[in-house]
Amino acid sequence: MLQPKLKKPIWNNVGIRAITALAFAAICILPLYFGGWPWAILVSTIGGRMMWEWVSMSDAAPTRLAFILPIIGIVIANFYMAQSLWLYAFISVFFAALLAALERSRRGGLLWAGLGYLYIIIPCLIIVAIRGVENGFATEGFSKLIYIILVVVAADVGAYFGGSFFKGPKLAPKLSPNKTWSGFACGAIFGILIGGIVGQVIGLGFLIGLVLAIPIVILSVLGDLLESGLKRVLNVKDTGALLPGHGGLLDRLDSLMLAVVGTGVILYIAPNIWPL
Repeated sequence: MLQPKLKKPIWNNVGIRAITALAFAAICILPLYFGGWPWAILVSTIGGRMMWEWVSMSDAAPTRLAFILPIIGIVIANFYMAQSLWLYAFISVFFAALLAALERSRRGGLLWAGLGYLYIIIPCLIIVAIRGVENGFATEGFSKLIYIILVVVAADVGAYFGGSFFKGPKLAPKLSPNKTWSGFACGAIFGILIGGIVGQVIGLGFLIGLVLAIPIVILSVLGDLLESGLKRVLNVKDTGALLPGHGGLLDRLDSLMLAVVGTGVILYIAPNIWPL
């Protein structure tokens, strides 16, 4: 007689995911508070690890230079960005991407090296630029960055729990078979609501916080789908195993990366949209 299949708990790994997320937040909070060099050093470390994950999954036979060149490029570019030397930062990005691509060209897959470097370094530079050099929780840079981070985290948490509970039609089955429309809806509602609450706390106002959260939530979902699509093309499940319950840093930060880039562009084009 066949035994009925036991259903797995809906949120069977939520505990380890929460512990990992809290530990990661604890590592980030002091550099985020101080901004400037401490923040640039942390972002360079995270960016270097993400670059290591990218090379590992996109290059079948990576050399030492395949890892070293782009990681050094990330450190140098963030070094310049921490000093607000934008031109030097972008020049270093150009040459690092070129060198990474040329190194990879000997084995084929030149575009994977160059585009992979840009995929990681651009969010790193923008997140350093947004934070700025002023110390403290009350600074504009801290307020902007913590707002973006909390909206993205809320959208991700809402999507995880909502999608696990409600299930239903898939959002983009060819890119990410686990994501559902119900998860997207729950993530959007929770992310926008948290945007309003955080906006009220930091002085933006509840309504402005709600409105500004909308593009951030959409960009975070697109960033998640982009990384899922890249993993499908490269035929990998996770980018690494550094974070228990999450995978690699690229798996954990994919939503934030595009959200930061998009928000940075919005703030550059329309600086008055942030009335602080």
